[in-house]
Amino acid sequence: MIELLSTIYPWVKSLHVISVIAWMAGLFYLPRLFVYHAETVGTQGETHGLFQTMEVRLLRVIMNPAMISTWAFGLLLVATPGVISWSEVWPWTKAAAVIGMTWFHHWCGLRRKEFASGTNIREGRYYRMMNEVPTVFMIVIVVSVIARPL
Repeated sequence: MIELLSTIYPWVKSLHVISVIAWMAGLFYLPRLFVYHAETVGTQGETHGLFQTMEVRLLRVIMNPAMISTWAFGLLLVATPGVISWSEVWPWTKAAAVIGMTWFHHWCGLRRKEFASGTNIREGRYYRMMNEVPTVFMIVIVVSVIARPL
């Protein structure tokens, strides 16, 4: 198994990066949809239904599979010998940021359910501010992996 992981390492890393890009795209876009949904659409009518469709498809068809594949390929990378030294700081900061990103993903899912049930009480400004959360996590992850500070 160890030899196989080492052999397929470039493919796993490539698929991991592709998955991360897809996941991040959704994490950036869904809160932006929430901004427009909260500010201009409301909770009734044809446009409300259209936003519901866009939000649920983005979450279920793109974001959920991308998050799952990001985690799966990431764990395969962790299992590959010589890729990570847990005595360094960077894997821990990256892991914390990935867990934070996963929390944000689930937070988006809960907000989508509020829009679906007509119980959203948050304004567009709130979603604009929350839209910056994945950016912070992304910065921590990229700096942890590339620069490996400390």
